[in-house]
Amino acid sequence: LSGRQIEDIDVFTYLQFIVPGLTMMSEITNSYMNVCSSFFSTKFQRSVEELLVSPTSEHVIILGYAAGGVARGLCVGSVVLALSVFFTSLPVMHFTLLWLFAFLTATLFAIAGLLNAIFARKFDDISIIPTFVLTPLTYLGGVFYSLEQLSPSWQLLSKLNPILYMVNGFRYGFLGRSDVDLGFACGMLVFFVFLFYGVTWILIRRGVGLRN
Repeated sequence: LSGRQIEDIDVFTYLQFIVPGLTMMSEITNSYMNVCSSFFSTKFQRSVEELLVSPTSEHVIILGYAAGGVARGLCVGSVVLALSVFFTSLPVMHFTLLWLFAFLTATLFAIAGLLNAIFARKFDDISIIPTFVLTPLTYLGGVFYSLEQLSPSWQLLSKLNPILYMVNGFRYGFLGRSDVDLGFACGMLVFFVFLFYGVTWILIRRGVGLRN
């Protein structure tokens, strides 16, 4: 793992470069699947009906499940970071940005997992998006390489991947380097968090996928 190609770009070793990306991968997967599997289980067991007839508001339902997903995502990500110290030293350049991107990313995918669970009708449905959408996007999101290594056409194509902005924003918190504009990355995350929250609120309020 000498990572000579990466070292030719920056002063950081290959392990230092990929650790933030691997951390973000684990955070995305766990925050998404925690909420998706938990909420679908309540649908499968029909206990979601008790939740709907209770005075609990839609906001409380969303925030409750999302908080669980965020907590699990951040905890798993922290464990990955803790284990990485046995293999490499990782500087922290911008602590506030680090936690901002970590929190926003975990929140976004926790709510996305809730959306998946709302539409899911069987257990196979909760694994389709993580397997065929999240996994390819994550591996092609700049976790193992820098955009500077790609040709201009592939750089443009890579910039259509939203996970690229999350990984680079999180990596910037550690290494102080990013292949994308951080202001745009943060704005995109905030926009999608509110968008997914609004869509989820509407679906739960209307009982879509819950009262059938």
